[in-house]
Amino acid sequence: MLELKYIRENADEVRTAIAGRKDSAPLDDILALDAERRDKLALLEEKRRARKEIARTAQNEASDAGRLLRDAIKSLEERLRDIDSKLGELLLQVPNIPQPSVPHGTSEEDNIIARSWGEPKRLSFPAKPHWELGESLDIIDFERGVKLSGTRFYVLKGLGAKLQRAIIALMLDLHTNVAGYTEVYLPYLVRREVMVASGNLPKFADNLYREDVGDMWFVPTAEVPLTGLHAGEILPPGSLPLRYAAYTACFRREKMSAGKDTRGIKRGHQFDKVELYKIVEPEHSNDELEAMVADVERVLQQLELPYRLKALCTADLGFASSKTYDLEVWAPGCNEWLEVSSCSNCLDFQARRAAIRYRPAEGAKTEYVHTLNGSGLALPRIMIAILENYQLHDGTIFVPTALQPFMGMSVIS
Repeated sequence: MLELKYIRENADEVRTAIAGRKDSAPLDDILALDAERRDKLALLEEKRRARKEIARTAQNEASDAGRLLRDAIKSLEERLRDIDSKLGELLLQVPNIPQPSVPHGTSEEDNIIARSWGEPKRLSFPAKPHWELGESLDIIDFERGVKLSGTRFYVLKGLGAKLQRAIIALMLDLHTNVAGYTEVYLPYLVRREVMVASGNLPKFADNLYREDVGDMWFVPTAEVPLTGLHAGEILPPGSLPLRYAAYTACFRREKMSAGKDTRGIKRGHQFDKVELYKIVEPEHSNDELEAMVADVERVLQQLELPYRLKALCTADLGFASSKTYDLEVWAPGCNEWLEVSSCSNCLDFQARRAAIRYRPAEGAKTEYVHTLNGSGLALPRIMIAILENYQLHDGTIFVPTALQPFMGMSVIS
């Protein structure tokens, strides 16, 4: 979250940022409550001093005045508790401030393609979409997925399940053995305060699944428990940066428009993802963002999938992000670019919500860390890209060279 003092002293900047994001955060309510809070605090201190003065005189005629002051102090303290509670709720609704380097825009159409790698594949035969390939090879079962859980669910079977497992294994190996991330296995259910710390609550409550009895929430991404991993901690000198990689299932209430993305596995309520997460010193966070993007690109290059890198504009940034890059791969069967990763620098936005600080040196004052997150990568869109880019004329799938050691074969047939 943003610091209240920062909002007060930079109200115009925050207002412009909120408008640029197409957000409706209650800035005016926050400023009004903040002003009332400061007035009430000044009045409270004045009445406390007056009460101490009366207590010091110990005169009988002062007893009535003392009682009146005591009642006034109690009333002010109750009002201040109400204000602090309301301010806490409202501050959670304010998005992060975009960095100056983020392109200004009014929609995703204003995102900028920063660079690309490889050329979109042109097949010598009509490209089939992944849902046709998956069904004909008997590696994706849509009918039984719906039978089990309803729309937007599917079953991977046989070599389809093995392919997904191979992709996850390759990604984790690259991120840990080459890029130096520490692999962690995380719970898929977290407490409410962990959701709040990451920025998912209260903003995205309607898109999340929860278990009502214990107020536990299913993770929409490993970013959530990774943010909570060091919540409330002061990290010692020399402990940063921390770099984590985690595989989890992810659960989201996808709200699709009628007739849009209704075929295949592009959008679902449950999917798998390998997430990258960094906790770093503030002065290094943007360099760490560029390094994270390079780590994601390494995977795509290993899979030999053409991709492009987009710098997101102000209107398309995520709630907690100050700067984001998206990576998209070409899918010839769907005939579209598919987003497979978003890499974001959240600055100290999540760290303030989660109370994650560090001490730069022994005896130094603590500071908030910066946090970064990125998909490294998200399935099932990588599955789509592999099936559609590596399809052969007879409907079989060539297994990318990097995946063959994990699959034990070169063709899915």
